[in-house]
Amino acid sequence: MSIKRSIPVVKHVIRDSDLVTKQDIRPVDLNRIVNLIEDRFSVSSFHLPFLKKKSSDESNFAQVVSESISQMGYLLRVPSAEVRLQICDSIMRLYSKESPKQEIEEYYPTSKSYNMQMIEESAVVETLVMGLTLVQNQPKVKLRIIQTLQCLSRSSAMNCNLMLNALAANKICRILNDPDPSGQLLFCLSDVLWNLLEQAPKQELVNQLSDFECIYAMKKAFLNQMINGHSNSDRQLRNDLLVITTNLAEHPMIPLIETGFTKLLIMFAVFPEVKSHNPLVQGLKVSSNHEDFEMKKIFFNLLVALTNDLASIQLLSEGGALLALFHYVQPNENPRVRDWSPAQYEELQLHALATLISVAPVMVDDYMKCQGNTRVLLLLDWCINQDPYYGKGNSFHAAGGRGSKKAQMRYCIRLLRSMASLGEELINQNLLDQGIISQLLDILKIIINSPEKETQINLDMQTDILISLSSICENDTHRKELFGAFGVDILVNLLKIDPNKFYSGKGHNKLILATVDCIWCCIVGCYTAEDSFLEMGGIFLLLDLLEASSKRMHGLILGTLLELCDNPKTISHINVWRGKHDSTAASLLLHLWREEEKEMRVKRDEHGRILDAKKPLLGITQEAYGTISLPSNRLCPTVMDLAENSRVKIYSIFCKLGFEDLPGLSAHDYVTLAIVHGYLDFKVGCIWNEVEKELKQESVYPVAADLDSMHNILKHYENLSWQIAHYQTDILENREKQDTYEEQKMYSEIQHNHKQREMFMKSWQEYVARTSNYETLKKAKKDQEQSIELSKVKKKDLSLTIHKTEIAGLHTTGFWGRLVSIESTPKELLGGPFSPVNLTTKGTCRDGAAMKTGDTGSELKDTSCSVSVK
Repeated sequence: MSIKRSIPVVKHVIRDSDLVTKQDIRPVDLNRIVNLIEDRFSVSSFHLPFLKKKSSDESNFAQVVSESISQMGYLLRVPSAEVRLQICDSIMRLYSKESPKQEIEEYYPTSKSYNMQMIEESAVVETLVMGLTLVQNQPKVKLRIIQTLQCLSRSSAMNCNLMLNALAANKICRILNDPDPSGQLLFCLSDVLWNLLEQAPKQELVNQLSDFECIYAMKKAFLNQMINGHSNSDRQLRNDLLVITTNLAEHPMIPLIETGFTKLLIMFAVFPEVKSHNPLVQGLKVSSNHEDFEMKKIFFNLLVALTNDLASIQLLSEGGALLALFHYVQPNENPRVRDWSPAQYEELQLHALATLISVAPVMVDDYMKCQGNTRVLLLLDWCINQDPYYGKGNSFHAAGGRGSKKAQMRYCIRLLRSMASLGEELINQNLLDQGIISQLLDILKIIINSPEKETQINLDMQTDILISLSSICENDTHRKELFGAFGVDILVNLLKIDPNKFYSGKGHNKLILATVDCIWCCIVGCYTAEDSFLEMGGIFLLLDLLEASSKRMHGLILGTLLELCDNPKTISHINVWRGKHDSTAASLLLHLWREEEKEMRVKRDEHGRILDAKKPLLGITQEAYGTISLPSNRLCPTVMDLAENSRVKIYSIFCKLGFEDLPGLSAHDYVTLAIVHGYLDFKVGCIWNEVEKELKQESVYPVAADLDSMHNILKHYENLSWQIAHYQTDILENREKQDTYEEQKMYSEIQHNHKQREMFMKSWQEYVARTSNYETLKKAKKDQEQSIELSKVKKKDLSLTIHKTEIAGLHTTGFWGRLVSIESTPKELLGGPFSPVNLTTKGTCRDGAAMKTGDTGSELKDTSCSVSVK
C-alpha cells in the first residue's frame, strides 16, 4: 500500500477510537474500535511493504511511517484475539519478508532494510513487551507475541535495548513455566533471552534478572527439562537454559545461591563421577549422545563461572567438583569402559584439565586432598612415554595435538604452572619432592630438540615450564642447585633466539621474557649456577638481548644484570662485551638512559646538559602532574618514579662497574655519565622539593630553624646540579679542544707529507740531472768535495799519517769504498723487464739485476746493487 494512502486510514481509526490515551478504555469504546477496524480496513494488509513513487519518499515520510507502525502496535489493547494475532503476523512479515521488486501502478515497494529500520524507530517492540500483561489468559496470543519478539530481537541490538527498557527480561523469566498447550513457549522464551544476552547491555539484563522470582522460575524450568526431558528437542532446550544460566552465573549479584540453584547445578555437574543419594539423580541417565555430551561440557564451563562468586566455592567443595574433574585426569588407555567414545573422552579430558586450571587455584585444600600434583604428574609421564596414541584433535582444546599426546601435555603443564604460580609452599614442596624440576627440564629439552619447536603450542609449553620453574625455585638456594648446570645450559640456548622473531605473533616474546625471569629466579643467588652461566657466555647473551630488544623488556633484563653483578666475575664479562658498531656495555647503558629521559621529556639541551638545576631529573609530564598531598602510607611521585623507569637500575649497575676508566665512551657519553653519577643526590633534592611544596600546599609553616635547614639543603642540591652542569660544559669544551688539536695535527701531517714529496721530487730531479749531464755531474762533484773539505779540521797533526779516502779518476757523487751501494734508475723509466736497452753485467747485484758502469755514472735496470769498483 502507498505511504500516502495508508497513513490517513490509520490516523482516522485512532482519532475515532481515541486510542492514544493513558486511561483505560471503556467496553463500549472497545466494541466501537473493533467495528471500525473491521469496517474501514483489513489489518492483514499491513504485512505488505510500503509503496514509494520517488526515492526521496522514504526519508520524507520516515517519521509518518514509524508513527503508523507504532500506532498499529497500540491496537494490541483491542480485546480481540484475532486482531492481536493479525497484528503480530503483520509485524513479523513486514520485518522479515523480502519486498517484491515489481512495479505497482507507478509505485515501487520499499526495501526490507527500510521496513526493518522503520520498525526499530517506531519502538513497537516496547508495545509488544507491555502487551504480554494483557494476554495472560490467551496462550495462543501470548505465544504469537513471544514469536514476534523472537523475530525482532534476532539481529537487532536496537530492538533488544528497547525490549530491556520495557523490562522484557524480567517479564519473560516470570512466564517460563506458564501453561503451554503447544509446547513451543519455553523454546521461544529461551531464544529471546539468548538474543538479549548476545546483543543487549549485559549489566541492565543482570539487573532485571537479579530477582528471586525470576531465578526460581528458571530453576524450575531447568529442573523440569533435566528430569523429564527425553526427546532430542527437550535436551537441546535443557542445554539452552544451561547456557543462559552459565552466563548469568558469572555475575555474583544473581541470587543463584540464595534460591538453591547453585547447589542443584553442582549436583548435576558432578554426576555421575560423584555418586549422590539425592532422589533427583537416582533415575538420571547420562548417555553418550551428542546433547548429553554437550551438556557435560557446558557444566564444566558452569563450574568456572561459579568461581567468580567466592560464596560458591564452599558449595563446589562440598559437592566434590574437583573430584569429578580429576576423574578425567588419567591416562586415556581404555576409554570404552567410561561410556564415552575415544573422541568424546579425549575432548572431556582436555576440557576437564582446562577447567581445573581455573578452578583448582581457588580450591587449594581440595586439590591437595585429591592428590592433584600426583595425578597431574602421572598423566604427564604418560604424555612423554613412547606408547602409541593417536589423538583425535576434534575440539578447541585439542588444537595442534592431532595424532599425538601433545594436547594433554600442554594442559598438564599449564595446570602445573597455574598451581605453582600461587606461591603456596605446601604445593611447591610437594612438587619438589616428586622430582618436578628434573622432569620439567627433561620435557623442555625434548621440546627444544624437536623439529617442531617453533610451533605456537610448543612455544606456549616452553613458556609455561619456565614460569613453573621460576615459581618453584625462587628464593630457595637448594632448589636452584637442583636446577643445576643442565638447566643453565637450556636457558643459554633459549637466549640465542633470533630477536627478529619477537614480533612473529607465535609467542617468542613471551618465551624470552619467561627465560629472563627464569634466569633471575633459578640462577641468581646460587654461585655454582651463576658461574656456569658466566662460563657459557650468558652475560654476553643478556647484553645482546638488551641491545636488540624493545623498551618493555629493558626493566627485566637490567634487573637480572644488576642481580648478577653481585658476583665479582660478572664485572669483567660486562667490560669485555662488544655490541654493534663495537659499542661497549657502558655506552649501551648510557644510551638507554638517554632514551628513558627522552621519553620522559626531561629538560636537556642538544648536548644532554642539565637545564633546570632545581629539577634535574623531572620530566615535563611529571611536572605537569603537579604536587598532590598524599597520606603517610602512600609513596610520593618521586619515589614511585623508581619503579616506573629503568634509570635506578642503570645507576645501580654503574655503581658496580664504577664511574671511571670505562672503555669506549664518547664525550656525549661522559656528559650523560655525569648525570648518572649524581642520580642519588638529585633524587634526594627532588624529594626535598616535594616536601617544601607539600608543606606550602597544606599551609604548614616550619619553625625558623627547620625552615633555614630546609632552604640550606635545597640550596646545596641546587648548587650540586650547577656544578655538574659546569662539569658537563668542561667536558664538551675539552672535547672541542681535543678535536681542534687532532684536526691541526692531521693538517700538519698532511703538510709534512706534501713537503716530503716536494723534497723527494727535487732530489730526484737533481739525480736525473747528474746522470744525464756530465757538466752537471762535475759541478755536483766539485761542490761535494768543497763541502767535505770545509767539514774537515783545519789544524792538522803533522805526526800522523793521512791517507786519502778518495779514489782518483771517479766522477761520481757517491761515497767510495770497495763496495758501493747505488740506487738504480726506476724500472718505470727504463720501460720494464722488456726494455730495449742493452745492459752488460759488470758485477753481482743483490737482487740479481744487470748493470752498466761508465765514467759518467751507472745505469741500473732494477733495485740497488753492490758492485766492485776498479
